[in-house]
Amino acid sequence: MRRSLRAAAAALTLVLAAGLAGCGGDDEARPFSGTVLDNPYQVPDTELIDTDGEPFSLAADTDKRLTLVFFGYVNCVDICPAVLNHLASAMTRLDDRDRDDVDVVLVTSDPDHDTPESLRTYLDRFDDSFIGLTSDFDTIEAVGRALAVGIDRQDPGGHTTQVMGVDSGDESPVFWSADTSPAEFAADIHTLLQEN
Repeated sequence: MRRSLRAAAAALTLVLAAGLAGCGGDDEARPFSGTVLDNPYQVPDTELIDTDGEPFSLAADTDKRLTLVFFGYVNCVDICPAVLNHLASAMTRLDDRDRDDVDVVLVTSDPDHDTPESLRTYLDRFDDSFIGLTSDFDTIEAVGRALAVGIDRQDPGGHTTQVMGVDSGDESPVFWSADTSPAEFAADIHTLLQEN
């Protein structure tokens, strides 16, 4: 029976606490860069809309072992493109097996301006497999709140900038800061998928 991402993250925390991840100069043994949560967030089964205009729920429609969820918007000029570039670069560092087990999702924090079409065009600049989601502002705000991501309708850039890791059990037991490097993302993703 496959362990949940939460169990893998908990096991990883024990390994790191024991000091096993930082031995020697082994590049494969780098420390875990994400933050493991003692109490994972429950991912709401709320319908959003994907870039094809179809319903998409972060709970019901994220079937991969790991889904990386980021809230951002098309006209963002700094943090959003940096994070999406790092995620796209991280995906290229994974082997095919790991890559097949991961999805990347951008939920717009500016649904008043980001259409499904503009989201698709924007995401294609980074990786055409990335999933874009929108809805009305109140729905997106509620989904963000469930994942401890605050967004501000008057300032779409005033959102929390962490990348949330969602597992196939509809929990988010881990997150990464916006300044996580591609190498750190890739190493953590590989570690979580191996532990899971």
